[in-house]
Amino acid sequence: DGITVSGKAGEVLCVIEKADWDGALGEAVRDVLEDEYPFLPVVEYRYTVTHVTHGGFGDMFKVHRNIILFQVGPQIDTTGIIFKHDVWAAPQCVIQLSAPTSAQASGLLKEKGTMIVCSIEQAERDRVIRNTLRYEEHGIYPEVAKVFGGSPHFPTGYKLRKITDDFAWIANDKQVYQDIFVYRYPVEKDPFTLEKIIAHRNAALKENVPGMFDGTYMTTSEFFPTTLEYLKYRSRDFVQVRGMWEVQNDFMGGPFVSHSFYSQDGSEILVAEAWVYAPKFDKRQYLRQVESVLYSWEWGKKDEENTEN
Repeated sequence: DGITVSGKAGEVLCVIEKADWDGALGEAVRDVLEDEYPFLPVVEYRYTVTHVTHGGFGDMFKVHRNIILFQVGPQIDTTGIIFKHDVWAAPQCVIQLSAPTSAQASGLLKEKGTMIVCSIEQAERDRVIRNTLRYEEHGIYPEVAKVFGGSPHFPTGYKLRKITDDFAWIANDKQVYQDIFVYRYPVEKDPFTLEKIIAHRNAALKENVPGMFDGTYMTTSEFFPTTLEYLKYRSRDFVQVRGMWEVQNDFMGGPFVSHSFYSQDGSEILVAEAWVYAPKFDKRQYLRQVESVLYSWEWGKKDEENTEN
């Protein structure tokens, strides 16, 4: 594997001259990387950003997991961004941003901000998936895939808490809950509207996820907004919904993110959903970890053999 990356999950190291960091360029960096992580009850930044000058960028820093390298000065004749992987360590994300002036560098950063954030998110996610597959709790995938035709892969520590013919609950409940639901329902007209996804979510949770007391159950908070995005990952299309869950008639709650997509034969909608309950802790990293597990979804092999014949 070579050298393993250093740095905590969610950290980004900027290699940038002090004058640029203290000026407009540094401000642009902070605007892009330190925006609020979506859907947490308390404000937490998306990334923890640190910086070092080119002169100080020695071997110790070169193995950092996420690096943005600013090449700014009159000697630079091209303006642009290059995305590289595993330059000094693995799995590493290195983004090189070049421009002749700080103002041009700031403009480029603002213009490509979403792409930069997506690239770092993807790298963070791929690290979780890589570790998941390396330290997998092997019994769970086949059980879930047998019922749903596919399943995420789960890292060590997860247990299959409940599975019926249309709902599975895979739990990792230590001091913090990082749990996953997989459920399904028949396809209807326009299945991917926010209203329909939330209505089915609430119905599935009311039936399957009781709270601690009589008459309490998990549901979607109406106090916080929910958002919907269409995404594609490794040739799989899905609809992502983010929001906050709460327990009806009780004081529990936290963030959730769900992926909704068609079953392989197109007759059903499948939902894989991650949620966190961490009342005393910062939630950014817990959510990022459990959300990454959703991206490891894989269709069962049995179905692939049938389609090939």
